[in-house]
Amino acid sequence: MYEESSSEHLSVAMTTETNHVQTTGGSTTSSSSELLFYFQCVVIFIGVFGAAANALILYAMIASKQHKKQLLIFNQNVFDLCSCLLLVIIYTLKLCNIYLNGTLGYWLCMMLLSENLLWCSLAGSMINLVSITIERYLKVVHHKWSKKLLRKWVKIAAVAFAWISAFTLHMAVAFSTSAVMDGVCYGYVIWKSRAAAIAYGIWTFVSFFVIVIFIFVFCYWRILVVIRRQARVMAAHSGPGSSTHQTQSHHIQSNVIKTMIIVSAFFVISWMPDNIYYLMMNVGLNQTFLQSEHYITMFVAFLYTCANPFIYATKFDPVRRILARLIPCKKSQPAGGSTEIR
Repeated sequence: MYEESSSEHLSVAMTTETNHVQTTGGSTTSSSSELLFYFQCVVIFIGVFGAAANALILYAMIASKQHKKQLLIFNQNVFDLCSCLLLVIIYTLKLCNIYLNGTLGYWLCMMLLSENLLWCSLAGSMINLVSITIERYLKVVHHKWSKKLLRKWVKIAAVAFAWISAFTLHMAVAFSTSAVMDGVCYGYVIWKSRAAAIAYGIWTFVSFFVIVIFIFVFCYWRILVVIRRQARVMAAHSGPGSSTHQTQSHHIQSNVIKTMIIVSAFFVISWMPDNIYYLMMNVGLNQTFLQSEHYITMFVAFLYTCANPFIYATKFDPVRRILARLIPCKKSQPAGGSTEIR
């Protein structure tokens, strides 16, 4: 949507979404209405399921005291929990089809129905995932530097930066590109000019996808090279009298790296369709808004937030042990066999 003049502002903004949600006379088409309804129901189910799973992982991290040792990973799950809860709230409100009016309607649109808070949480999750990658890179590749750089205050600053930067960015964009028209909320679609939409679309794609992928590939490639080198050195010096503590520590560190590689790879795969689609919409390669395409890309992206807890549950040893104890028929492991992630 582009606001070339005040008269075009309303007509153009209404075109993109109403062409596929409403007919010219204002009546909702049955096929589009059913698609919208079922998608919103599925999203609510994903949100409830994901919120429960992420809450369970957060409990396991607190119970195993990993929330202090793995502050950034804990923060990642907090972002995922917030995203899932916001999914449930926002799409439940959308199902209610509330006619927006007055101050309350305006703020409902700006904060919730435009999905502003949801995208704040999702963007913060992306920034925090990059912080985790850099942290792991420094710990493995530049171990001596990491002892000086990765102080507690640095990790707290990284957590704060993820929250503040994500909220600042999306609040500014949402309030300038969203509006309430005839009781309906239109979020992130009303741009003052085509150039602004193109610039923001390209900037978002590069900053939150291309650069993120580059950081993932570079850091984890270097990490794997160093881990393989360490494994060869340990194998050459291993013997009957070798210390099991060093071997155990190396195994634990490798397990954390594998967990974050899986999480990062899943992020790239699940967010690729939505990032490409959003870029095409803003640069004008696909100027027709299609709900089916939009819903498919968003559905795949939402799966990332929902599935993340299962990656931690299966790969994160302390979390897995706590969750295993919650199963009534599962016998708890001996205390002597426990290990900690560093």
